[in-house]
Amino acid sequence: MKIIRWGILGASKFAREHMGPAIHAARGAQLAALATSSAEKAAEFQTLFPGLRIHAEYDALLADPEIDAVYIPLPNHLHVEWTLKALAAGKPVLCEKPITLAEPEFDQLIAARDAAGLLAAEAYMVVHHPQWQRARSLLQDGAIGALKQVYAAFSFNNRDMNNIRNRAETGGGALRDIGVYTIGTARFATGEEPLSAQADITWEDGFDTLSRSYLRFPSFNMNMLVSTRLAPHQEMLFHGEEGLIRLCYPFNANVHGEARLEIERAGGETVVERWPGLNHYVLQVQAFGESLRSGAPYPCPLEFSRGTQAAMDMIFAADPAP
Repeated sequence: MKIIRWGILGASKFAREHMGPAIHAARGAQLAALATSSAEKAAEFQTLFPGLRIHAEYDALLADPEIDAVYIPLPNHLHVEWTLKALAAGKPVLCEKPITLAEPEFDQLIAARDAAGLLAAEAYMVVHHPQWQRARSLLQDGAIGALKQVYAAFSFNNRDMNNIRNRAETGGGALRDIGVYTIGTARFATGEEPLSAQADITWEDGFDTLSRSYLRFPSFNMNMLVSTRLAPHQEMLFHGEEGLIRLCYPFNANVHGEARLEIERAGGETVVERWPGLNHYVLQVQAFGESLRSGAPYPCPLEFSRGTQAAMDMIFAADPAP
């Protein structure tokens, strides 16, 4: 198996705590280099990953001939710029979500990907987890009859105004940070796209902190609550004519709670399926590497991510910032 040598652009806390360890643990992957101008942050990474090479500049990492793929955890407003630069440097790239701030920006990403003939994708790890693949299979097989309603909730309380998630100029806000999960997984599991949206959004200094949205899909409706100002909670519920499917920790599986899917049939029977110990970040890295080695289609192409951004744009348009 060819080992994919990864480089990370930026020493973010998320990269240090989640994606760095995932690359290190993934089959067929090696965390080889990090680009950061912070000696302190570089030392933290090198303590966790001995032998990690450090580049003081992002462009230097992109020029490194011993890097096969690049992971980008930079602030949201920098994602398009550095994804394009990585592709121009001949590096396949996995960029954190949301990879763009508006749906039309996908035009240049897809064009650059196709022109380079390289894999470029959004780091949407949840679709790699078997709980979501199972949910999609159950819905497609009619396990709960005709789907009529989806309830989605994702929240946590982040009042640190120095955090980039609480800054409009860096593309912060609740929908971009966590709304991508509720919207994207509903699309992934059902295979449908929203037709219209209504929204009630709470804005703070130009970014959203709470949104209650109602989306109409071709065959079902979706109620969605997303907030960075409420107590931590996450849940997805698919309500059909003959039963329900509930995912209890759909977005941070085995971090905040066990990956568990409950199927409740008409009549009260409930079947519970569990996936203890699986790490969707590791599964994501392995899937990316497999696509690089074999040319197999990547499970989350830019075209899929574009649909999620289009839905977010629809919600923002329904209740724009004052």
